[in-house]
Amino acid sequence: MAGRWAHLLLVGLATVATPALADVKAGVDAWQQGDYARAISEWRPLAAAGDPDAQFNMGQAHKLGRGVQTDLSAALEWYRKAAGQGHLRAEDNLGLLMFQQGDRAGAMPYLQRSAARGEPRAQYIVGTSLFNGDLVGKDWVRAYAFMTRASASGLPQATTSLQQMDKFVPEAQRRQGLALAADLERQSKAGALATGPAPKPQGPVVRPAPSSVRTTSLPPSDLNRPLAEPVAQPRTAPPPVREATKPAPRAVAAIPAPAKGGAYRIQLGAFGEEANARALWSRLTARVSGLSAYQPFLVKGGNVTRLQAGPLGNAADAGRLCASIKAAGADCLLKKM
Repeated sequence: MAGRWAHLLLVGLATVATPALADVKAGVDAWQQGDYARAISEWRPLAAAGDPDAQFNMGQAHKLGRGVQTDLSAALEWYRKAAGQGHLRAEDNLGLLMFQQGDRAGAMPYLQRSAARGEPRAQYIVGTSLFNGDLVGKDWVRAYAFMTRASASGLPQATTSLQQMDKFVPEAQRRQGLALAADLERQSKAGALATGPAPKPQGPVVRPAPSSVRTTSLPPSDLNRPLAEPVAQPRTAPPPVREATKPAPRAVAAIPAPAKGGAYRIQLGAFGEEANARALWSRLTARVSGLSAYQPFLVKGGNVTRLQAGPLGNAADAGRLCASIKAAGADCLLKKM
């Protein structure tokens, strides 16, 4: 899913040595410039040596297929190593990816902690499970609270599910859920604003509030698929068959036709390896109806290959095409040639 939770900023411990900080930052700078191969070369030795920020970044790179081949097993392993050292964003991504890969029971403890911290996608999944009584005990008050918070964060699936919940959750429980949602929001803000030194824990180190940016804004996935079923109707006697359905997609204007000789293109990403650009084009054309009518352009600059598509006749058409790309969960920028 592209958008506001597609951007993660991670921070390091104040006790991290200065040379390691510089190396991680060098990888961040390379990533932001689209030089993913150099970013990987900076992060890999640090990750192998145990740096949790570098481990998280390696997990992101393997999940997105930037600078390395897409490898979700490797991404899980790097996330697990970083999460084991108290890296909360790694724990968020570990639970979400485990759930996507089918290990729903194993993912639930991570997702419950992420939901309590305010991660909208985790709140949506946990809220759905609490409503249906799947993997966890049924609790409509907490389900309504988590779904309310996820919807307030702008997650479309959560808004759809919350509307379904309104049909079945009694008014008294909805009021309790709204009150709990307000408490969860206050707790999340209080945790984010906590400052000052904390006692050294006996177990994994929990990262303090941000002191310096150590990683770039890496989206959680280039093409997010739905993470959980929409809320199902409560069972009655005789119990209806509950079908797994996908959340209703947001309405997106029809894709405009290519314009021969048009002055606009859209840019879909920048890659250190041309093969990754071609792989993204294959995935997007399979998921975005009509995109295959456009010509892909592999624009090389130094060690970076930028994937663009076009041509389009005007900025409005380019914006409509970008909207369809973003609805599929990918990044998109307008380019005037």
